[in-house]
Amino acid sequence: MPKRILVPVCLALLTACSQHGGDNSAAPTGDDSLTVEVMLRTTPVLDQGDSDMCWLYAMLATIETEHIMRGDSIHLSPAYVARQFLAEQARAQYASGGKHRVNRRGMMTLTPRLLDLYGAMPYTSYRGYDNISYDALSAQLQRTADRCLAQHTGIARLDDDTQQILETTIGPAPLWVFMLGCQYTPREFAHSVCRPGEYVALTSFTHHPFGAPCVLEVPDNTAHDIFINVPLDSMMHYVEHALRSGHPVCWEGDITDDGFDAERGNARLTGTPSKVTQQQRQHDFDEGATTDDHNMAIVGIARSKDGRKHFICKNSWGDNARRGFIMMDENYARLRTVAVMMAAEALPAADHFAAMQPTPLDDLPDIGY
Repeated sequence: MPKRILVPVCLALLTACSQHGGDNSAAPTGDDSLTVEVMLRTTPVLDQGDSDMCWLYAMLATIETEHIMRGDSIHLSPAYVARQFLAEQARAQYASGGKHRVNRRGMMTLTPRLLDLYGAMPYTSYRGYDNISYDALSAQLQRTADRCLAQHTGIARLDDDTQQILETTIGPAPLWVFMLGCQYTPREFAHSVCRPGEYVALTSFTHHPFGAPCVLEVPDNTAHDIFINVPLDSMMHYVEHALRSGHPVCWEGDITDDGFDAERGNARLTGTPSKVTQQQRQHDFDEGATTDDHNMAIVGIARSKDGRKHFICKNSWGDNARRGFIMMDENYARLRTVAVMMAAEALPAADHFAAMQPTPLDDLPDIGY
């Protein structure tokens, strides 16, 4: 077994690092008279710009809050992981003979893999340049890979050219993480904040057996990542249990619904007063009404005057009427969630899920909310 290196994580949480500062420990409920029941501490809201990498921002935000709630104040750099991912994409385009094009989309499950492979950087060490045009950067990387293919220069030359482009557009990346007078590699630092297998992904669809692992059939699951399929009520129980136990949840789902209003900070299902059922959820997924569009970190629970439960989601689109947060009502979450990801220790049956083995439905615990 390889030696496990733990890096002491006690970076100061500086709001000055954020594009949108302020204390996010208080829930931004606006004027809706929502009563906050749970609000986990977070790092400042960031703006992903045109990067299309909400999956990265949301999962890093989830990891940050997980550690903050444990007493470790960390703030991770999306720019560093994005840089490594884009270099990987350029290599994939070259290796596939140009069939694979540079693509910035993915699922939240991709983030832990990238951290394991390439490491991580504190935000204060590698913020990246402001106003990066990822559209232009991706096009430039594609042209570079095409040129290297046409000239048969080899992957080593492609890597050199790619790194020059990334340094110019995103910024030179540090080789080391310095902390408490010690020096660590980016991978050593990453493994101290996100261990392999630490997070488990859940989904809920009837075209897969409940209690068993499955490969979720959505376009962004290009790595064929595994999700544990559970009944809808169970998935919602696990989300609430995690939050009430001090664990954030990474959310992946649909935001094309008319009830999603990013500027006002609301995600409310309209025209469906009754509780969304497993059958309704499956119907909308099968018909293409629920698609895999966006990721956010769920960091709290609030309740409206009429008793409706809302999940407080940290978005990555900068400021809005709720300081960058979205209030998602429970019915919207039941219908439009594609998958969720949380720390395995947040699950009452963490041993079942971590083993990635089919679990009889009767053995799944009843949380009892």
